[in-house]
Amino acid sequence: MNAHASPRPNAATRGLHDLGQSLWLDNITRDLLDNGTLARYIAELSVTGLTSNPTIFAGAIGGSPAYDAGIAARAKAGLSGEALFVELALEDLRRAADLFLPVFQRTGGVDGWVSMEVSPLLASDTTGTIAEALHIHRLAARPNLFVKIPGTPEGLPAIEEAIFAGVPVNVTLLFSCAQYEAAAEAWLRGIERRLDAGLDPRVDSVASLFISRWDAAVAGKVAPASNNRLGIAVGQQAWLAYRGLLATARWKRVVAAGAHPQRLLWASTGTKDPAAPDTLYVEALAASDTVNTMPEKTLLAFADHGRVAGTIGAGRNGEPAATLAMIRAAGVDIDALALKLQQDGAAAFVKSWHELLGTLDARMKAVG
Repeated sequence: MNAHASPRPNAATRGLHDLGQSLWLDNITRDLLDNGTLARYIAELSVTGLTSNPTIFAGAIGGSPAYDAGIAARAKAGLSGEALFVELALEDLRRAADLFLPVFQRTGGVDGWVSMEVSPLLASDTTGTIAEALHIHRLAARPNLFVKIPGTPEGLPAIEEAIFAGVPVNVTLLFSCAQYEAAAEAWLRGIERRLDAGLDPRVDSVASLFISRWDAAVAGKVAPASNNRLGIAVGQQAWLAYRGLLATARWKRVVAAGAHPQRLLWASTGTKDPAAPDTLYVEALAASDTVNTMPEKTLLAFADHGRVAGTIGAGRNGEPAATLAMIRAAGVDIDALALKLQQDGAAAFVKSWHELLGTLDARMKAVG
């Protein structure tokens, strides 16, 4: 083979791409950037964006010496704690954003994004979240970086204000159709306010619905026939709502004025049940005009043996309601569980944030 020949795209991942779904990597480390792995995933596996979170960065910084020089230099400049982390994270994310810039430009800004989380310690602080989102947006200085804001009750006003201020937002920690619809409404209000103020309505956003945690939460509480079906059903329900929103007069108005519709993103798509297929959620949630951000292990599994058998909406419109009714009949309060999953998710990110800051402090002392 010619050493200079272009790499051949993987057929499975390319199939999702051709369907109209964006494949993003739910991971970032400096090693992935330095050794060319991310560039290879872009070239060979049709990866067109990535997401990050405090847990991912805690593992990256604690598990590699690649950050030590940056930690030492910034510590000498007087940075520590959250300010030091933001600088380190944005250094990685700017490099990743530049790798995805050709995709961003080719798609007119629809694809090619990376994401950076606001501090989870601000989850109940609407004003602080807005200020932090604006700060990260300015500091990143990249057109294709989303600021991640949780779609909690306190986060929704911050999402609207950030969108109105022109900050692209990845709404995170959504678990139910109702939570998704509330996030979509916050984005839409922000865009409508921009239109009314004579501002450019194109401020991009994705709404990230977490899938696999549903099934982990009800494992052992439902009949075997219902195992690993709840997350998919919630996803199907949200997808139907998404398609309905795209057809409303309000969404059509902002799109006609130049806005890109907020896209629905599937998050937490790695299979947690070892007895279930490792490509379960990727195959079940194949759909155009959506994003699937997947862990590296899941991406590689799908590239190896995944298949695209159809789309989420092909003859399945009755499935989510039937599955949800069956699981409710088993005694699961789905609405209460959605709230608990969101609260537990926020608490887990706070825990990871503290662990991250502890790791940074330890590395500062070690390299100082």
